[in-house]
Amino acid sequence: MIRFASDYCEGAHPKVLEKLFETNYEQTATYGEDIYCKRAAELIKKECKCENIDVHFLVGGTQTNLVFISSALRSHQAVVSAKTGHIAVHETGAIEATGHKIIELSHQDGKITSTQIMNVCREHSNDENHEHCVQPKMVYISNPTEFGTIYSKSELVELSKVCKECGLYLYMDGARLGYGLYSQENDLDLPTITDLCDAFYIGGTKMGALFGEALVISNDRLKEDFRYIMKQKGALLAKGRLLGLQFIALFEDGLYGEISKEANRLANIIKYACINKGYPFLTKTSTNQQFPIIPDSELRKLDDQYAYSFWQRIDETHSAVRFCTSWATKEEDVLKLVRDIEAL
Repeated sequence: MIRFASDYCEGAHPKVLEKLFETNYEQTATYGEDIYCKRAAELIKKECKCENIDVHFLVGGTQTNLVFISSALRSHQAVVSAKTGHIAVHETGAIEATGHKIIELSHQDGKITSTQIMNVCREHSNDENHEHCVQPKMVYISNPTEFGTIYSKSELVELSKVCKECGLYLYMDGARLGYGLYSQENDLDLPTITDLCDAFYIGGTKMGALFGEALVISNDRLKEDFRYIMKQKGALLAKGRLLGLQFIALFEDGLYGEISKEANRLANIIKYACINKGYPFLTKTSTNQQFPIIPDSELRKLDDQYAYSFWQRIDETHSAVRFCTSWATKEEDVLKLVRDIEAL
């Protein structure tokens, strides 16, 4: 079975494993106070072109979202998200379990707009009973989104502007951030994201690491006592160096970019094979996630050899599915899939 179901089916990039193996018997400080976490944080600060940020290493995306969002919001406050956002769909009510409501918005291919955010804030402030309602305080976006689409620089600028006007925090889920940054259509970079967002995280789990995410906090108001909250939420890893080492491997020699570019390239081979076959797409994307709409009868012919993700029912005979590439995807497997698509 060749798997295109997700980008975390495999273990870790060999360079990540080499770092872990080389240092396996070293004794270091614990809980992220070691030389490797500090070095990894330095590398990320360099990539962000900003020294005045805090960098924290956590194990997974859901954990990172849970810990950060719950730390930033007071008990009466809510986070705004596309209704397809990861926190709203695939985190088992983690945010709601902390007592914070998610205000869900309609979306366009996974993205929300500054106009929508302004409308949420106006609706709240204009309600004469607004003190009886949860207060919107944070905007959550994914980049790339769950539909593989990315925010442009102008879109992020507008979101940031509205958030500042309304007194909201802007937080970016970057589980697949590399695939977005190295998309052919992208005009964002890490320094711009650092400047426009109050916090974001750089994904590792879906980007070649065994596990791990690097949370970047740029807003000084959100930095205080964050490690206390990490510990309280079970997110302060005792063997913290395991996280730092992986991000050193990803960032010290440009591996993060190489992984991203290659996965995007292979995904685009699949995309053009589907285009040539005449399949329409649920969304337009140049990242590592592709969403062709394929007749169910033809999908069944692929099921014996390929794993992919069912995304949504289009009509009685067609489904939108997701083909996802990763750092470990082999070009020979992609080309085999292409041949089989052509033969359908």
